[in-house]
Amino acid sequence: MLDRIILVINILTALLLGTISFFSFLPFHPVPVLSVLSLFVPFLFIFNVLFLLYWLFRNRKRAIYSMLAILIGYISFGFFYGFDDDDQIETKTTDLKIMTYNVWGFNKNGWIKEPGVGDSIIDFIRKKAPDILCIQEHSRIRQRQLRQYPYRSETPYQARRTTQAIFSKYPIVGKGSLDLPGTINNIIYVDIVYAGDTIRVYNVHLQSFNIVPSTVSFSDGDKSEKAYRRLVNTFTKQLEQAKIFREHIEKSPFTNIVCGDFNNTQFSNIYKMAKGDLQDTFLEKGEGFGRTYDLFKFPIRIDYILTDPDFEVLDHENFNKRLSDHYPVMATLRLNSHQ
Repeated sequence: MLDRIILVINILTALLLGTISFFSFLPFHPVPVLSVLSLFVPFLFIFNVLFLLYWLFRNRKRAIYSMLAILIGYISFGFFYGFDDDDQIETKTTDLKIMTYNVWGFNKNGWIKEPGVGDSIIDFIRKKAPDILCIQEHSRIRQRQLRQYPYRSETPYQARRTTQAIFSKYPIVGKGSLDLPGTINNIIYVDIVYAGDTIRVYNVHLQSFNIVPSTVSFSDGDKSEKAYRRLVNTFTKQLEQAKIFREHIEKSPFTNIVCGDFNNTQFSNIYKMAKGDLQDTFLEKGEGFGRTYDLFKFPIRIDYILTDPDFEVLDHENFNKRLSDHYPVMATLRLNSHQ
């Protein structure tokens, strides 16, 4: 009797992972609740691995359900855990270090109850010294503390827009902004002259969920319903924004780098649409879970650095630096033409 109950739960879990995997390739949300559940794909992987191990000892024929679900999930999403890469590549002075960081307004509203958090973020950036810095939820007054970057571009002054910024040690020769409709979120881009080439760097900040993840949000009846509706609306808005971004980048005449806070995981169709055929630097050189945000104290990855295949990814680093609700990410890149 117990094995039958476990088998039913196993089949449902396997079907759920397989269905979410399939839906992640669709350019729309046929079943909104599955879009929300994509946030929890790592848990579905873990459950299916546990079921697989259980049936390998109890009844090997029944292990097929989780085995197929894990295989489909892997084909759809790849690894979500990076293993240590022992290959050490000697860096050159011409290699490009780029950082993306949602700084939460440099803690100007005091969400983190510690003194000097904004200055600590500045000190961290100075220490890591990226050549290009993409900031989401920027505070314009902080640009005076980043004078090591002679070139910058920010979200144009408009009412009710979160501010993104791109700082560069290399000349910016072009810039623009994708004013996303019906939102305070924004995407900006710059064209940078780098080592005789022109590259385009996007700084993306997709629709925010605007809820504080907690068990209370989903255990209380009214709050749970409101939280669910907000999540579904956010996914719909993000997909619209990802389509706008994809249309724009496909017309880019330059080699591209995409940085930013997608506010969604690599298991979503939002990520797949924005990524296209770009490389994900974490999948190339990352280690661990690649945490950039904590959801119910579980590490998830919603901040990314993506590059055209014209770049070789030399290194990717996630920093365990709690100075914002997001964690900073940095990658080291080399243009293949500079080999």
